[in-house]
Amino acid sequence: MRVDIIVPVYNEEEGIAAFHQQLCQAIDPLTHKFTIFYVDDGSTDQTCSRLSALAHQDERVTVVQLSRNFGHQAALTAGIDLSESDYAITLDGDGEHPPSLIPEMLRQAESGYDIVLTQRTDQEHLNSFKTRTSNIYYRLINWIGDTRVLPGSADFRAMSRPVVQALRQMREYHRFLRGMVAWVGFRTVILPYQQPERLAGVSKYSLRKMLKLAMNGIFSFSLVPLYIAISIGVLFLVLAVLEGIYVLSFWVSGNQASLAPGWSSLMFMLLVVGGCLMISLGLIGIYIGYIFQEVKQRPIYLIQRKYSAQSPQPGETGKSQEPPLD
Repeated sequence: MRVDIIVPVYNEEEGIAAFHQQLCQAIDPLTHKFTIFYVDDGSTDQTCSRLSALAHQDERVTVVQLSRNFGHQAALTAGIDLSESDYAITLDGDGEHPPSLIPEMLRQAESGYDIVLTQRTDQEHLNSFKTRTSNIYYRLINWIGDTRVLPGSADFRAMSRPVVQALRQMREYHRFLRGMVAWVGFRTVILPYQQPERLAGVSKYSLRKMLKLAMNGIFSFSLVPLYIAISIGVLFLVLAVLEGIYVLSFWVSGNQASLAPGWSSLMFMLLVVGGCLMISLGLIGIYIGYIFQEVKQRPIYLIQRKYSAQSPQPGETGKSQEPPLD
């Protein structure tokens, strides 16, 4: 049984050696044939040299160096595109995804499950802002979208070969793999785990990156924002009709003198309607922007270099190398 382990890393020079040691402790007792893909997402520190040393020490390691920082989801995609084994396991290289769970994930996969998802059970040590916003976000995306995304999950999962092939067919530029994996279906099981502390350094997932990922999830898996914009327009059309009927009632009753000029109320309505129009146009503009970036068909990532102790290879692009499925 062959298994590919895909680990995206970005500026993890302080903790990558300790992570690899934990990973080896988890997989060395197993009889599977492992390949470990470390995807360097354009690190600016000494991460690449640390990975090069690991590749020389461990023949199972293949280092994939991207030409720049394309983002966490693109780095995961690069590893998924390179996977050719029976199973692929993705996890982060900062230690927050415990490699000790891999044997149980493989046991579940070999028992017939195509996707083994993991779910955090201990949210206490996470800061309250991140926990609350995460909970709100998952409630929102599960409410407005047709695809249910598991709350408390991350990109720590095991996937069978058919799932990997299905994901390779989904070449959208704005990627939200948690939603994509949920969308493809297949038989799924959930493994709870307690998230350990980072091995070293600080999280590289800034607030801006989290917001970008959240927007990709919402706008890639739901048209509800457009429906909301239409609903707002219909609401103000109804209010305009009611206002017209109210004004006409004074003319019909011959009580025009009671109509006082209302500059403040008029300006209020203009501002409210104008703001709603701008919001609606903004939502439409976001969808058009997503379409614009998709139709350019730029690669999701670019590989600058791929090497291991055995087979150094030239760079490749993020176009899928997978042949069409029958």
